[in-house]
Amino acid sequence: MPHDERPEAAGVDPEQLWLRPTEPRRGRRPSFSREEITVAAVTLADAEGLEAVTMRRVAAQVGAGAMSLYSYASDKETLLELMVDHVSGELTVTDPPSGDWRADLKTIAHLQRAHMLRHPWLPAALSTRRVPGPNTLAFLEHALAVLRPTGLDGAAKLEAFAQLTAFVAGHVAHEVAQAAASQSPNRAAAEARYLAAVAADGCHPELAEALSAPGRTLTPEATFTRFLNRLIDGLDTD
Repeated sequence: MPHDERPEAAGVDPEQLWLRPTEPRRGRRPSFSREEITVAAVTLADAEGLEAVTMRRVAAQVGAGAMSLYSYASDKETLLELMVDHVSGELTVTDPPSGDWRADLKTIAHLQRAHMLRHPWLPAALSTRRVPGPNTLAFLEHALAVLRPTGLDGAAKLEAFAQLTAFVAGHVAHEVAQAAASQSPNRAAAEARYLAAVAADGCHPELAEALSAPGRTLTPEATFTRFLNRLIDGLDTD
């Protein structure tokens, strides 16, 4: 194990992370802050992906020793919590809910998609349990207000928001992967030939019929909107 990386903790203590002072109490005044460390980690993840975020790399970004970072973030999981909540500050909503909860929920989803496309590492970071920080809680509060007209109880509203976020994260992860694959035209052409051959073999009539249907607009935005509409328009509020 690299000497600048500690074993992952069993879990992040939300009280320690969000309710306690963020600066070390002992020793000389630090030359950097937890905010600077978090920004450096986000910048690194945006440029090189989540795998690039290590204590050693982040320390180099802020010009500090790797071990000094542990007084701000005790392990990488804690650093990820800080990163997720930091970028959640971009999800600011100033307009109150309109009362049309389906339309408002779709607006939330489009905000989330744009947000995750700016930070392609987010879907992976959100794939494990996260403890909502202040920025995340502010956005959650808005989402719960949007869902008030549904009549869902509190637990169901939280589940609906979690379902929406999981859908957006999964779709963006797929979208990013597809965009990377499309940069290889030979692979795309090979996939098209393969599907055409399978559809013509007589063993897959349902697939053949589906592939022969009139084409749809296949821009990423249009595809996301179609999937989102199916999800939200069919959301059961009973």
